[in-house]
Amino acid sequence: MAKQHSPRFLAIVEAARSEISECNAAELTALVKKGAVVIDVREQHEFATGHYSGALHIGKGVIERDIEKHDITESDEIILYCGGGFRSAIAAKSLQDMGYSGVISLWGGWRGILAEGLETTK
Repeated sequence: MAKQHSPRFLAIVEAARSEISECNAAELTALVKKGAVVIDVREQHEFATGHYSGALHIGKGVIERDIEKHDITESDEIILYCGGGFRSAIAAKSLQDMGYSGVISLWGGWRGILAEGLETTK
């Protein structure tokens, strides 16, 4: 069953989506091969149950605070994902506002990664 999100949350997501770049899971492997950094913005317990192989974990709630603790520059291509693409869209907009120019949100998120059969790990 699909999650029911509140109208205000969906409005924030749609506003963010109108200002950011997005990709889908089918495009992810090619972007990674070109050097993109993949960041899982889900909660720690979600990440622990499985994540895209090679993904960094920086939760949406702390990404603005913690992004600079990693060797990531403002011009690096960064792909963010969450469960379906909602939280990652908001996080992508936030990083974009901080000056990161290569931020992309993965529409479909973790569910898309699984559906595409991409490499995952625990």
